[in-house]
Formats: sequence, structure tokens, C-alpha cells
Amino acid sequence: MTKHGTPNSIDCSRIIADERSGNGANALDDLPEWNLNDLYSTEDTTQLEADFAWLESESRKLNEAHHMQVAELGAEGLHELIIAHERMETKMSRIWAFAELRRAEDTNDPLRGKFANDCNERLAEINRNMVFLKLEIAQIDDCKFDRIMSDPCGPSPYRPMLDSIRKMRPHQLSNAMEQYVIDRKVSGKSAWIRLFEETISGMQFSFDRSQHTLSEALDKLASHNRPTRRKAAFALAKTFRRNQPLLTLITNTLAKDKATDDKWRGFSTPQAARHLKNEVEAEVVETLKNTVIQSYERIAHRYYGLKADWLGLRKLEIWDRNAPLPLEPETKIGWQQARATILEAFSGFAPEFAEIASQFFQNNWIDAPMRPGKEPGAFSSSTSTEVHPYVLVNFAGRPRDVMTLAHELGHGVHQVLASSQGEFLSKTPLVLAETASVFGEMLTFRKLLSLTPNGPERRVLLANKVEDTINTVIRQIAFHEFESRLHERRIEGELTSDDINGIWMEVQVESLGPAFRFMEGYETYWSYVPHFIHTPFYVYSYAFGHGLAQALFAVYEDGQNGFEQRYLEMLRAGGSRNYRELLSWFGLDPTKPDFWQGGLSFAEDLIDELEETTA
Repeated sequence: MTKHGTPNSIDCSRIIADERSGNGANALDDLPEWNLNDLYSTEDTTQLEADFAWLESESRKLNEAHHMQVAELGAEGLHELIIAHERMETKMSRIWAFAELRRAEDTNDPLRGKFANDCNERLAEINRNMVFLKLEIAQIDDCKFDRIMSDPCGPSPYRPMLDSIRKMRPHQLSNAMEQYVIDRKVSGKSAWIRLFEETISGMQFSFDRSQHTLSEALDKLASHNRPTRRKAAFALAKTFRRNQPLLTLITNTLAKDKATDDKWRGFSTPQAARHLKNEVEAEVVETLKNTVIQSYERIAHRYYGLKADWLGLRKLEIWDRNAPLPLEPETKIGWQQARATILEAFSGFAPEFAEIASQFFQNNWIDAPMRPGKEPGAFSSSTSTEVHPYVLVNFAGRPRDVMTLAHELGHGVHQVLASSQGEFLSKTPLVLAETASVFGEMLTFRKLLSLTPNGPERRVLLANKVEDTINTVIRQIAFHEFESRLHERRIEGELTSDDINGIWMEVQVESLGPAFRFMEGYETYWSYVPHFIHTPFYVYSYAFGHGLAQALFAVYEDGQNGFEQRYLEMLRAGGSRNYRELLSWFGLDPTKPDFWQGGLSFAEDLIDELEETTA
């Protein structure tokens, strides 16, 4: 199972001024909850136990038959073994998806947590039996491997996956050590991640005479009422500070765990393992990072100076960062209106894109309501290629929720299209996975912009798209800088809460700029960002995907012949092709700084228009 989420972002649009559903906030009473029966009907279904029994038996059988023999199998034998392993992976993905999505529904429920952990332990044992396969594939002699790949009976269809496995050869441990790593993960890294998730989901934030979940408190930071935003901001800080000893311990432990793994595997930097998994060169990420950092002043600092003027403030407080603009109406967006807007935008690009997205609405593949204990944020889970993805959002009827939904549906459409590649090759590197989601947001934004030719509503739309770019690109690169500095400092020894708070404030001041006054307590806001815990160095993928999507959108708007079908074929490719090869279909080269500057210039052009219309 692969989960792709949404960055901390806010986006607004004029759709609230064209509420075709007519239900307003009342439409939030009829939000869909997903139906997981396509995975398994219940936790104790006989089918789940039968699948576990088959996997346990199959993994032992394959281990006994082929351990230490992979290099001698020949082309046809290796192909058959990989196919057998793929069948196993399909069922394992299905089981873990069911367990994880059940847990995400209510992370406060100890029985759901126990069920997910029990599944994880059994899956770990199955994976332990299959460790030998990747290790031995990586060790096959290069000449012999090339002969196997050239054999028409061999596993050449899996070559992209096999090449990725072989790139890990310098970083592999012995078979016994790799098994040990898997065994320890359940009681080590996975347990700490579970502790983080249950801690965050169980937090309560007290203000306005009510208790709020994390999702609800963060949503209040976008309230039209400034005192409400202020109270939410201080409530967040108060609760984060109270939990800092535990969250600091979790962060230190996982950073040390990663550093230990990197040392044993021979990775030279904390980021290197992520780059290898993403199949992207460190130099390309460095070019992206430097290009974005150089844009801080031209985009973020400049925009927030404008926003302070619009709000009539000498300085923005941190609770004003996501504040609605004065001209922005307070009307809630109904679920049916959000659905219609997104599907109309997708259909205008390619009917197939909209047809796939519509299945998520029709078949209860989306879980939308906010609930106590529900996992905060948003994600699209690819589950298994036997089934279909599921989308989780926390929909509060704000314009940004529509864009978040469009983002996750972009992931979902991508996952559906890529599933034709099979379980192994459908897995898309993060840097490409975020492209489809950002592209989905852009389709929605462009549709709305075309309906708003001028006036204050257009200014609101433009301003909030700039904020979206800041949150998706500049803020995520600032997060990447935070992670980089934290992991580099952690190598020298354990970090205190004050140490981590200090690193956080360094990057926040650099990226947000002089328009802000930073409240006491904001230094703790690193505490709740899940990517730092779940997937170290994931965050640059948002900026990477945004840049790719903007470059692709520019080609689309230039009217490149056959773009729509070529783009859909790119999504269908999943992980079967390298991102550079896929982009070459559109004449794009991400190794050049100008490539990344193009997406940033888009935001600068929007700010230019905003300055002209508000002068």
C-alpha cells in the first residue's frame, strides 16, 4: 500500500460565490464515509485468515526452494519466481491496506491499533522469508544479468524494478542482517510511528469553550474571525508544548534510527536513501532547492507584505498566514458543489480523467467527515492492484478543502491508471507521484479562473493560488531544510526540544520573511508534521511535483498536439519508466535551473497582477 498525502496548504476560489448545490453548510451533514468491504468485510473474516495462511505457506516454500539458488535459476526460472513474489505482494498490500485504513478511521481505538500491529507482525515474518530474493538478484553478475534480460523467456518486463534493486547493491546488508532489520522494525521504528500517530490524533485543543481535534484546530487558523484564529494558534502551541518531551523523544529516536541505518548501509548523507528510492539524482534536488530558496524574497516575502496591507496590519501574526482575504465570502461549500466543480474541471481536460475520479464519489471510496480520532490531513492510498485506491480527507466546507480533494483525486486517478502495470511496476516514485495531484489542482484552478475574468473575486482566486504555491513549494523546501539541519545535528548527539525549536524558527524566519511577527509558542509547530516521522525527506517531492506539473501545464496550454493522451500514458506508466524519460516525451529537462524557475515565475506573474489590480 502506498499513501500519498497533501501538504499543509490552503487554497481558495470563487466557487463559493456560485453555490449551485444551494445547500451551503447543510451539505456537510451528508459527507461520504468509505466502505472497505472491497478489501475485506471484517477483521475476523475467514478470507483474511486464508490469505495470511497462504502467504505464510508460500513464503516458506519459496524460501526453502530458492534461497542461495537465485543466480542459478536462469531466465525462465527467475521470471517465474518474480511472478510468484508479485502474487504474494498483491495480497500483502491488500491486507496492510485494510488494517491501516481501519486504523486511520479511529486512531484512538486500541483494538484497531492492535489489529494493525498484529497484521504488521505477521507480514514482517512473511517479508523476512523473502528477503533473500532482492539480495540475490542484486548480486547476480552484470554480464549474466544482461543475458537473462535479453532472453525472451526472462523477466525483462520487470527490468525497471530489477534495475532499482541492483542499484541498492552497495547499500545491502547480509541476509541475516536484513532479516534482523525486518524483525526489529515492528518493535522499533513502526512502534514509534504508531506512538506518534496515536499521540497526535488523541490531542485535544481547548478554546471557545470547546475541545477540538487537531484537524478542527488547524481549520480554525483559516477562520474569518481573527480572535478565533488567535485562540486556535495559542491552543495549538499550548498542547504541542505540553507534549514536547514525548514528541522530542520520538523525533530523536527515529532520527537516530535512520542515522544508524544510513551508517550500516553506507549512505553518505541523510537525504541519500530517499534520493535513491525516488530514483532522482541528488544534484537535481539540490538545483530545485537552491532555485526555490533564491525565490523566498521575490515570492513569499513580497506576497506576505501585500497580504499585511490587505488585512490592514503593520505585521502579520502567524495566525494570519492562512487568513481569508477581506473580500472572501464565508459561505461553506457543499459536498455536491465540490464534486461538480472538480469533475467539470477534470472533464474539460480529458473525459477519462473525470470518469475515473467520478468512481470515487459513486462507490464510497472517499472518507470525508471530521471525527474525533480520525487521522488528520489527507491522503490517497493505492491499496492493492486487485482493488482500487481509497481517499481520506477532513472536509470542512472551506475552499481549500476543494483543492485538497482535487489533489487527492489526482493521486487516485494516477493510482488507478498505473495499476495496469501490476503490483511491482505500479509503484510510482514520489517525485512523479506528486505531479498528478498538483496537475489535478491546476486543472481546477484554471477552470475557476476562466469563470472569473475580473473584479475582486479574481483577486481572491489569484491570491490564494499564490498561497497554494507558497505552501506547496516554498514551505515544503523550508521543511526540507528543517529536516536536513535536524538530521545533520542529530548525528552529533541527542537534540533537546529547544534545539529542534531553534532549527524550526531559523527556517521559518528565512522562508516567511519580515512581514511576520512570530508568537511565543510557534517554535513548537514542527511537532505535528507527520512527514517528518513517517517518511523522512518526503517533503521535497511536493515542490518537485509542483515544478513538473507547472512545466507540463505550460506545454498543455501551448497546445502540444496529443498532449492529453500522452499525459495519461505517462500516468499509466507508473514506475515502469524513469521520470526523465517520461518528461522527454514533452521536451522537458528537469536538470536545468530554468525548468524549476518556470513554475516559480507562474507565482511571480500572479503577484504582479495582484499588485497592479490593488494599486
